[in-house]
Amino acid sequence: MLLSRIHFKVMGIACLLTGSLLNRAVAQQELSYVGELGFTAGGAHYFGDLNTHAGLQAVKPTVGIYYRKYFNDYVGARAQFRYMKLGYSDVYSSNSYQQRRNLSFNTDLFELALQGDFNFFRFEPGSRDYRFSPYLTLGASVFHYNPYAFLNGNKYFLQPMHTEGQGTSLYPERKPYSLFSYAWLIGGGLKYSLNSRLNLGLEVLFRYSQTDYLDDVSTTYAGLAAFPTKSDGTATVASVLQDRSYVTGPVPIGEAGRQRGNSRDKDQFATIELTLGILFTSYRCKF
Repeated sequence: MLLSRIHFKVMGIACLLTGSLLNRAVAQQELSYVGELGFTAGGAHYFGDLNTHAGLQAVKPTVGIYYRKYFNDYVGARAQFRYMKLGYSDVYSSNSYQQRRNLSFNTDLFELALQGDFNFFRFEPGSRDYRFSPYLTLGASVFHYNPYAFLNGNKYFLQPMHTEGQGTSLYPERKPYSLFSYAWLIGGGLKYSLNSRLNLGLEVLFRYSQTDYLDDVSTTYAGLAAFPTKSDGTATVASVLQDRSYVTGPVPIGEAGRQRGNSRDKDQFATIELTLGILFTSYRCKF
């Protein structure tokens, strides 16, 4: 009988110790936000040789998808793919020379960016006290573009036209520009945690691109001599597209050497996007 009582007491103590250890292990597990898969949509705009006064008359759509890695409550890094349309026209300008020049372009742009995000406030999705923060984002991107214009209802890609004499014997120093480039990114935004699974945000992102040919405009007119006529004596499409001033006046302005663009400054573009992020969580030991 005595042995039986001792056995039950030992079993009871063992159960209490086991329960205590289990409770402590559970207490040492902390919910951690490890990543976020998100989707973005908004507007994109171009700034450059056709838009020298930061006009906003040609906002075009942009969409994207990203994955953000959380390092702590303040710092994260993400990779993001975006598709956007850009374009502009001299008809939007109040400058008389640009109106006379009458150039325009559009392009589809595909961008892959790496960004670091830095929250100004502590940000804990799902919490009551730390569910909102403004943030700064910095990074770099590579992108593909291919400017085009319309003539008589037909679409023509401009880079193969060599509209500023690139690759011709008259301008051997002007090389055809690449359709790939890169940009430095700077921007900011606001993020708000709807619940423990969803984040909502608004972001403005500006890009300092390293090309001056988003719009196919950079230096000076090449002149008609760089665009020989067809065998029947008519002008080529390239000759017509390089100087569209015949629409705005009786005498075209595109004589060789006259300013067509400003090669000292690179083109730029920006986006404003709504973001929706789906959070991924894990449990980790807290010591």
